[in-house]
Amino acid sequence: MGPIAVILQLLAVMSLTAAKDDGLVRTPPMGWMAWERFRCDVDCKDDPENCISEALFRDMADRLYEDGWKELGYEYVIIDDCWMSMERDKEGRLQPDPVRFPGGIAKLANYVHERGLKLGIYADMGTFTCMGFPGTTLDKIQIDAQTFASWGVDYLKFDGCSSNPLVQMLGYPLMSIALNATGRPIVYSCSWPAYLGGLPPFVNYNLMGEICHLWRNYYDIQDSWDSLQAIVDWFFNNQDEIQPAAGPGRWNDPDMLIIGNFGLSMDESRSQMALWAIMAAPLIMSTDLRHLDNGARAILQNKVAIAINQDPLGIQGRRLLKEKSRIEVYWRPLFQSASALVFLSRRTDMPYRYHTSLGKLHYEEGNYEAYDVFTGTTVKGLNSTTEITLSINPSGVVMWYVYPLRKHNHTTDTETLRHHLRKPAEFRFHREKSGHRTLL
Repeated sequence: MGPIAVILQLLAVMSLTAAKDDGLVRTPPMGWMAWERFRCDVDCKDDPENCISEALFRDMADRLYEDGWKELGYEYVIIDDCWMSMERDKEGRLQPDPVRFPGGIAKLANYVHERGLKLGIYADMGTFTCMGFPGTTLDKIQIDAQTFASWGVDYLKFDGCSSNPLVQMLGYPLMSIALNATGRPIVYSCSWPAYLGGLPPFVNYNLMGEICHLWRNYYDIQDSWDSLQAIVDWFFNNQDEIQPAAGPGRWNDPDMLIIGNFGLSMDESRSQMALWAIMAAPLIMSTDLRHLDNGARAILQNKVAIAINQDPLGIQGRRLLKEKSRIEVYWRPLFQSASALVFLSRRTDMPYRYHTSLGKLHYEEGNYEAYDVFTGTTVKGLNSTTEITLSINPSGVVMWYVYPLRKHNHTTDTETLRHHLRKPAEFRFHREKSGHRTLL
């Protein structure tokens, strides 16, 4: 493609791009994705239980459906890299590996849909995917979007390996337009910002929100506390630049939940769940749901943490404090004047007794109660000056759901909010036949 053609196509993209105000993912998407846990295991002969195959995705759909995940909002089953055949078909369409996906993607989508779930798939804005499978070059964007829609795909993760900034500038908006043109509601997850360094001026987050429903900002998460901490540091060190970009239908994505794998302790697992809830991050698990221990399950199925994550205001939280004691405090405003607080310990020695008050954390005068998300206890009798003492485990958190006490209409805010906490699914949006969502 010559330089004049590139410029003309870029101008066409800029004029055609439409805002992603289509009613999808008005709260952060929730589900399961293969990559972090299962990577690119294609050896179905010697490792049939764990290889990237239709059997794996059927298994995970069954677990979401049968083990109470779907009712909590975990609805997407997302295929990552390595699902494809190494060759396109004679019409130029992507096709699944015939040995590992003998029934095809459309049949797998039907299986997922029959369980009230949604199917996600992976493609790459480049000549090859990150693991060397066929990519989606500019001339293949339209046919790939049409193919995904014809299969009944509900979510596309669009990566950016084997490309360059100019191709990405063209390709990511073009895929948005192509997906819209199919007429099928498809959630569009872009990796574009991560390939540009994640920050302005190289990333225009106003534009990003018009093109994509969610986007990866930073490096892939690995199965370790160090990796998780690096992601948290990047997101909150740069919160002034990226926090305003998030909101209903447009989400920053710090990557998958690694709870239930091998790299996190129980305290560190609670820390990830709490911080992802504060960040209004997508809750996309990547673990083996067939062999999940009860501790990890309790964290991932914590109804209050999920309700905080799915709060309908969709405001991403912020870090308030970094103390010399290596305690950090995070805050997120929530529906009906409630809020969430997370007290995180970066210490590695022993539980630390942290002293503070709501007033020190910029709360207004008044009376409050707090619900401890992970212990299930309620802290009563709080006001802005009440001294609070918390014991926080090394690499662990204390997470509070804080709500004001004010009389109105013969009830109290605490009664209303407790009702919401009992039924976090009431915060979720349900798609109508039109593809738009309404808050029940």
